[in-house]
Amino acid sequence: MYGRMFLPSPRPLARLSVIVSGRAPLPHLRACLESITGQAYEEECGGPEVVVTAPQGDPEACALVEAHALRDPRLTVVPVPPDTPAAHARAAALRAATGAYVQFLSPSDRLPDGAASALARRLDRHRDDPPDVLLCDHHRATWWDDALPGGDAPVLTRPHGAPATAAALADRPDLLDVAPVLGSRLIAASLLAAHPELAGTDGHDELYLSYAVLLLARTVACCDTPAVVHRAERPAQRRAAGPGRHFAVLAQYERLHRLAAAASAPPGVRTRLYDRMVADYLRTLAGRDELAPADAAAYFRRAAEHTARFRPEGHRGPGGLDGVRHLLLGRRAHLCHQLLLLAQDGGRALRTATDRQAGRAAAARVRLRYRRSLRRPLDEDLAVFSAHGGRGLHGDPAAIAAELAELAPDVRSVRLVDADRVPLLPPGTDHAVTGTARAWDVLARAKYLITDTDFPDEVVKRPGSVHLQTHHGTPLTYTGVDLRHLPAAARGVDFDALLARADRWDYNLSANRHSTETWQRAYPSGFRTLPYGSPRNDVLYRATAADVRAARQALGVPPGALAVLYAPTHRDHAARRAPHVDLARLAARLGGDTVLLVRTDEPVPRDHPRIVDVARYEPAARLLLAADVLVTDHASLLCDYANLDRPIVVHADDRDLPTATRGLYADIAAEPPGPVTRTDDELADVLGPGGEWCGEAAAKLRHDFRLRFCQYDDGRAAERVVRRVFLGEGEESLPPVLPLDRRTPAPTPQEAGHR
Repeated sequence: MYGRMFLPSPRPLARLSVIVSGRAPLPHLRACLESITGQAYEEECGGPEVVVTAPQGDPEACALVEAHALRDPRLTVVPVPPDTPAAHARAAALRAATGAYVQFLSPSDRLPDGAASALARRLDRHRDDPPDVLLCDHHRATWWDDALPGGDAPVLTRPHGAPATAAALADRPDLLDVAPVLGSRLIAASLLAAHPELAGTDGHDELYLSYAVLLLARTVACCDTPAVVHRAERPAQRRAAGPGRHFAVLAQYERLHRLAAAASAPPGVRTRLYDRMVADYLRTLAGRDELAPADAAAYFRRAAEHTARFRPEGHRGPGGLDGVRHLLLGRRAHLCHQLLLLAQDGGRALRTATDRQAGRAAAARVRLRYRRSLRRPLDEDLAVFSAHGGRGLHGDPAAIAAELAELAPDVRSVRLVDADRVPLLPPGTDHAVTGTARAWDVLARAKYLITDTDFPDEVVKRPGSVHLQTHHGTPLTYTGVDLRHLPAAARGVDFDALLARADRWDYNLSANRHSTETWQRAYPSGFRTLPYGSPRNDVLYRATAADVRAARQALGVPPGALAVLYAPTHRDHAARRAPHVDLARLAARLGGDTVLLVRTDEPVPRDHPRIVDVARYEPAARLLLAADVLVTDHASLLCDYANLDRPIVVHADDRDLPTATRGLYADIAAEPPGPVTRTDDELADVLGPGGEWCGEAAAKLRHDFRLRFCQYDDGRAAERVVRRVFLGEGEESLPPVLPLDRRTPAPTPQEAGHR
């Protein structure tokens, strides 16, 4: 079904087998595999054996894994059925591994540069007396930094400032203080063979396995070389995973204490394990927003029972505030513990209030009005739509609202718009002006909130509400946390607030795999991706010849004229807008049968008979329907226009500037959907009689571009969104995305009889 799958083949015994199993966003899996297969190895070592599980219910992940296997003979693919538990997938991969040592990685992990050779050399040092576990350092990857120190080096280099020789855990109980990151353990295959139950345990078992191998090991050697870059989850991602993950940790610690007793672990080891357990419990309870109140109370009861039951004889808790919390947990004093945490919160809030005085009176009034509305029940049949933060009236939110009126007329739609946009609304449109009392009221009570930008920071994600983020175009320039290293683009961006807004999203709409991977990386949160296409582009497949003629007539394009839409991207790094094309000269070069439709914030010649300023023309889809050819740079509009399968010219006169100031995810000039020009003369030549703009070579480039960026747009994106999000239909009942060769875009102007 997914092409060639690789089964284990005879090969020399590998020193190290790296096992990658589990699920993760596709960009993380790609980075993980590239970090392993891209390592530089000593020739005699040949690199580690790599075993990767491929969940058969995820064709994109399978295709990615298979592609790496085709390029690297060291990689073995182990197919696993859909929805296979992570532990069972790990056990299946382990059966295919042949290495003397095993390293388990999540698809969200990466191997640090040079780690493979360094770890191989380290294992060679123990050739005469191999340890059961080589315990290594690690790095942490967060949204703001790809390689933060893990903080375990001080423990790993005790007591002499260098990695110690192999020792029993009884002699080094402090090794339990090393973070339970499974990828930082290189585990002897003989240890796993002697305890087959380790690899196949159920539940959220990384913590259990990380500590269990230390408890069962005869000897443990330490290595201060980072063996893994472990991606840390944000609180929103942990919340999205549900409370079961936290309760699974309780079960894992209970199993660890039973294992320690069965292994006759000495008091020092059991005390250290107990301290780690209680510290984890207190940390979870301090992050109260990760658990609903009822779940937090149940978690406290079970944590308190463990704290009392597993307490070693004569144990003394820590001092200070942590010691008080430890004592309250052991005595099952839930109310007192809650009051203590509230007192801490109050102290922090008081300090924050002291630091933020300016503008608080107005903000307080807004919050008070909004908080009052939050006390009212959710309106299950109310949906609020906002486009461009209230400045827009079209785009994906409008297309979804229109489809919602057809498929679920009982759901009332309210549009949030700025006051100056109200006269532009169709008659009878239910709306609220942004910032007014009614706007805050509907934001507080609506079950559904749909936007292509973001709602205000003060908006609360209420239990039972559904937030849908549609965005407003395929991301070609950097966005989200990817901007953090670009000073010009990141100026004034509050990344914590940005992520807090993303944490409210339940669903994130995507038009192609490129967008899916970009959103997952740029907004690391707990949303679910909907690969349904862009609803605003449905019209590009549904429009008729009459619609195309009407669009051209509304713009003043005479019959028989060639309509060139010039729509470069907005460059937010520029202090003032300088023209990138001499429009009057271009119009003169192209002749009297050409009309330039100019959608830009550049200066546009006034009163020119063949230049039409359409910068504020909406909806954009009518411009696309009217145009014979699009001229642009790296504007995301070209991904929308490509759905029409009409010619595109990329004008990249300042190709390097966006890369330096804003960053590009896709170099459109390197993999263009049509001819590329860099000067006005080149552009005029390409668009002139006999030019390359509509030749066979351009059509081939456009076809390849459409395969990449028009994957899910087929005219039924809005229907899929409404059926899934509002009507609750399952994925299996949604209209399938038509393959590219079965789609029929709107007629061209020539086919519509207007050219």
